[in-house]
Amino acid sequence: MKKHTSMIDRRTLLKGTALGIGALAAPAIISRKALASSGELNFTGWAGYPQFTEKAFPAFEAATGIKVNFKELPDQDTMFAEGKVALEAGGIDLIEPTIDRVGAWNDNGLLGAFDESKLAMANYLPGLADGAAGERSRKDGALLYVPSVWGTESLVVSEADAVLSDPPSLGDLFNAENQAVVRPHSALAAMGRWLDAQGKLPRPWMDGYTDMAAMVELWDIALAEAIKAKGNVVQWWSGENEANAGFTANGATIGLCWDSTGFNLRNDGYKYIAPVEGAIAWHQGFVLMKNAQNVDQAHEFVKWISGPEGAAIWATAFSANPVGKGAADLMDPEVSAYYNGTFNDEALSKLWWWPDQSAEFLAKRAEYADKYKAA
Repeated sequence: MKKHTSMIDRRTLLKGTALGIGALAAPAIISRKALASSGELNFTGWAGYPQFTEKAFPAFEAATGIKVNFKELPDQDTMFAEGKVALEAGGIDLIEPTIDRVGAWNDNGLLGAFDESKLAMANYLPGLADGAAGERSRKDGALLYVPSVWGTESLVVSEADAVLSDPPSLGDLFNAENQAVVRPHSALAAMGRWLDAQGKLPRPWMDGYTDMAAMVELWDIALAEAIKAKGNVVQWWSGENEANAGFTANGATIGLCWDSTGFNLRNDGYKYIAPVEGAIAWHQGFVLMKNAQNVDQAHEFVKWISGPEGAAIWATAFSANPVGKGAADLMDPEVSAYYNGTFNDEALSKLWWWPDQSAEFLAKRAEYADKYKAA
């Protein structure tokens, strides 16, 4: 997961909300088997989030009686290395990577499968545990991953001045009547997805994420078309401050930006909306170690995070978006209204999750982004 520690955004705002243990309902009814062995769970996750130990784990223990033994690590590479050690030595039940890492973890023999009968899959918002994300969460029918938090990159538009299609589209970013603020590689991906939706590519855009020859073919087309429309770009961004400046200082009427940008500008005449092709999204969740000892406790924890209270607390800890139905309503009311105003069930079902991207792909993608900026 990417931390944007310098931002004052809606994720940061969520950290200040008053969601705590006292907001929880009565303790949940759980399986007796969940407490039969140790009544504990060994969880390895992200460092730097004090609300895990201050609120999330105490709330879970109050609700279920299960104690969480937490080991925090700084990044996914360290988690992966720790997971390989634990495959022999044990000591880890759950880890929390992003969805694009699941294939590599499974290929290295680290993962066990969740028992869906011990979870509550109906708790999840549409598009987070089903659809394309659900397919990526499974291997040969086995459920290897379940979501915990997520975030998006979508259209920020001036309500007064943006020229939009009906319904709004990624193609509006490239309309000469608009002034745009974009991140180069995201804009190229948006161009490719828009051309694909228009039937103007020789093969599906997604082919370029699994085949480097297809990637070059498709990104050559997207780059050429994006360069033709480059005259309306008034700001490149790589971080939150640059994205905001594109609107406040350089007069952008539309942008492809994080949800936090839209939230920051919500009182200045800008709105955050999902394009008809689907907002770009990142996705983080839980995996069960192959040699997990506290399997029932792990399932109870995952199930609790999928419910309204658990999902709200977990998303607040991360300053990210919740995965459970009804969780947003337990957060700051203004944040909840903003979130619900963009992502209704239809918009959620169309989320386009960043695909798995190899090191070779990322290096080539950077070359295209540089060419786009320099053209």
